[in-house]
Amino acid sequence: MPEKPLLGLTRDEREAAGRLLNAFFHDYEESVARRPLVPEVDREVLSGLLETPFPDQGIGVEGVFHEIKEKILPNSTTVAHPRFLAYVQGPPNGIAPYAEAIAATINQNCNFWQLSPAASVVERSVIRWLGGLFGYGDEAGGILTGGGSIATLNALTTALHVRRPHFREQGLQTTGPRLVVYTSVEAHCSVDKAAAILGIGLDNVRHIPTDDQYRMRVDLLEETVRADRAAGLEPFCVVATPGTVTSGSIDPIDAVADVCAREDLWLHLDGAYGALFVLSERKRAAFEACHRADSIALDPHKLLFAPLEAGCLLVRDRAQLARAYAFSASYIAADEDPLMVDYMDYGPQLSRSFKALKIWSALQTFGVDTFRAVTDHVLDLAQYLADLVEAAPDLELMASPSLTAVCLRIKGATEADHTAVLAELIEDGTALLGPARLAGRHGIRACVTNYRTTRDDIELIVTRLSDIARAGHGKDIGTPEMAR
Repeated sequence: MPEKPLLGLTRDEREAAGRLLNAFFHDYEESVARRPLVPEVDREVLSGLLETPFPDQGIGVEGVFHEIKEKILPNSTTVAHPRFLAYVQGPPNGIAPYAEAIAATINQNCNFWQLSPAASVVERSVIRWLGGLFGYGDEAGGILTGGGSIATLNALTTALHVRRPHFREQGLQTTGPRLVVYTSVEAHCSVDKAAAILGIGLDNVRHIPTDDQYRMRVDLLEETVRADRAAGLEPFCVVATPGTVTSGSIDPIDAVADVCAREDLWLHLDGAYGALFVLSERKRAAFEACHRADSIALDPHKLLFAPLEAGCLLVRDRAQLARAYAFSASYIAADEDPLMVDYMDYGPQLSRSFKALKIWSALQTFGVDTFRAVTDHVLDLAQYLADLVEAAPDLELMASPSLTAVCLRIKGATEADHTAVLAELIEDGTALLGPARLAGRHGIRACVTNYRTTRDDIELIVTRLSDIARAGHGKDIGTPEMAR
């Protein structure tokens, strides 16, 4: 019998690992709704994880599963809990752990196709399907990324190469005018971060005010662009948001695209949260103009419920993406094949994991119609939450929900009061919600992007908020008793 490889498992060990892993999956699925939303962190255990040296002699399969069960899991946030609604992060779909295990087993390096032929085609099929949701044609392409922030960074990089043809050789070390990026005051901070990383500079990012529905003011966008041109600056990119992270507001994409066409500006859409609501028939019209964008960022690890990480950048012209990122190396010799894509030419990474498998597997397992139904399900729950809030005498909506982000406040409560309420909801196990700030007003935000959430969960949250609000009305809201 051949010797076991030093880093391999025997048949018995593989069987034990499979049995323990299956038990872990089953136990977690059965107990997720009963688990604490946020763990009571055992600092002694975590300090031990940090300080205890790794063993010279391994503890084996049984030992490592014991460590995970006793130390890792109890100190982990239960993001799959049905009332985990603080962030735009849902639980992974049911097939995802198995797809991830297979991806780890075959360990394809998705940089050039000879290292990952099937993976190249699978990623291409996922990109083609995602692009088709927004009306992108045969010239379009893209790449799966670690998330929406990286996708936006890659989009702005591509826009820089388009605007400055010699950017690869000269960078920003030219005598050209300062480049300017435009976005809204409700845009995600990843736009600012991308501008800082790329050397554009935060002083050259314009945050355009929004209307009473928290959408970018197109008149002020155009006014600002013209003022910058008159000042000798060079406007080059607008980042609009179809689904802002706080309120879910959808910028007027068609009107913004008109401005970009007149002013010769790259239009990028940060759809990390909102873009995949295009799956819902009732929301499709709001995303109809997305095909006019030069690039779109979106996150399959949100509304497609892929496990982290799974972002995506789509570009209307994939050749522009390749001009930004394609480099040659003598040790990489891959023959061109019309069926395959060398994804090392479409992003900054060489070594890349097989992210597409978990997305492809979920679409194959459940079918697109199931994801459409889940999208409508979370939209319905968000509207139900908004309706309950409007009917509650001590609560008020801060904005009408466009998607699944619902911003609300307790009437008369201060920022400190709302912070205390969020802590109380966690402490009593009701829900994990987040803070909200809109037009200078502070409140609470629930984002329903969890297929496990039910109407009962929504009712429980609103009932508890109403109870807290009524308890606060027996004294002055804002007193230490309310803000305990």
